[in-house]
Amino acid sequence: MPSDYFPDLLIIGAGITGLTLAWTYRQAFPTARITLIDKESAVAQHASGRNSGVLHAGFYYSPDSLKARLCQQGNQRMQAFCREHGLALAVCGKWVVTASQEEVPRLRQLYERGLRNGVPLQWCTAAELSAAEPEARTVDYALFSPTTATVDPVQVCDFLYQMLLKQGVSFVFDTRFERRDAHRGVRTSRGVFYPKRVVNCAGLYADRIATAFGVHHPYTLLPFKGLYLDYCGDSDLLQGHLYPVPDPRQPFLGVHYTRTVQGRLKIGPTAIPALWRENYQGMSRFQLRELTEILWHEAGLFLSNRFGFRDLALQEIQKYWPPLFAQRAEHLTHRSVAKHFGASLKPGIRAQLFDKRSRALVSDFIVEDDGYALHVLNAVSPAFTCSFAFAEHLCNHYLVST
Repeated sequence: MPSDYFPDLLIIGAGITGLTLAWTYRQAFPTARITLIDKESAVAQHASGRNSGVLHAGFYYSPDSLKARLCQQGNQRMQAFCREHGLALAVCGKWVVTASQEEVPRLRQLYERGLRNGVPLQWCTAAELSAAEPEARTVDYALFSPTTATVDPVQVCDFLYQMLLKQGVSFVFDTRFERRDAHRGVRTSRGVFYPKRVVNCAGLYADRIATAFGVHHPYTLLPFKGLYLDYCGDSDLLQGHLYPVPDPRQPFLGVHYTRTVQGRLKIGPTAIPALWRENYQGMSRFQLRELTEILWHEAGLFLSNRFGFRDLALQEIQKYWPPLFAQRAEHLTHRSVAKHFGASLKPGIRAQLFDKRSRALVSDFIVEDDGYALHVLNAVSPAFTCSFAFAEHLCNHYLVST
């Protein structure tokens, strides 16, 4: 049996979390045997490769959260990594604007939270916004984040993959996790691996794999579909990102403008409740068991309207129709641009964890460790931004003795 099957560290999932963890672990342990397995035929086939590429600054997150501690560090690490290796990077900044005077206090709360998190932010008047972004619209005030940037997530993941191969890290694709085997083995569709340590970075299926390892957790996954529309009008409409004030009841940031590293604009994402975990398009990857379980939880949330789920679902489902979707961004700019949005871009699925006890969406990263297998749960936005800092956190707190 190849040595790939007897690694010091086995990582399940070759998305950005698995890739940066392998990178960080390799720097710490240059001679360690590292194997990544993935059920797909290449890296970053799910959330990581369908990511907006925005590097968030860290002002949305509660100061006592892991996200808040890691986001600013992760932003700096990713920007430094892209500069060092000549990868695409655009430090274009982000504006957060209000649609009414009622939103101004919430904007102020974001500003104060960002200051507590140590994030560079500027509190600006509507006139200052107009001077910087003439087409952007706000009521009274706006918030500017100068360190928000954009990368090409596919380029970043592909580059990490190539570099890890050169460093002797093994990748075994088309390999589906099946169960934990006897004698510290991990049974897959391509045989049994015998690692000294396992890290579950499986994203959409991380909760299922944790359960298969015997971890008793109160979580399940509720998937939300993120769609983007391509802007086909004047590319100089905006020079940076333009966001609304988010709904504090939910972990979504609302439909916004994103400026890509290629200089194009897009709006999105949606947060449409998906019906199964990989419900990207049509009936592709349909799973009856997942449909049944998800509908059960979503029906209860719809009836109770916990955290505004019913309001969210009714609003989001309308966005399947592009004209209505485009209208959701109309209040962000002075110019009416709904007719300039073209085809839908590649959809993504947010692997949002749901706590069955409190019947609430989990906002922070969750990590479970049994000493043999480490499970990364709820690696949702800003997981791409945090990835290098998160990988260092995992290595320093859980894997240093491996």
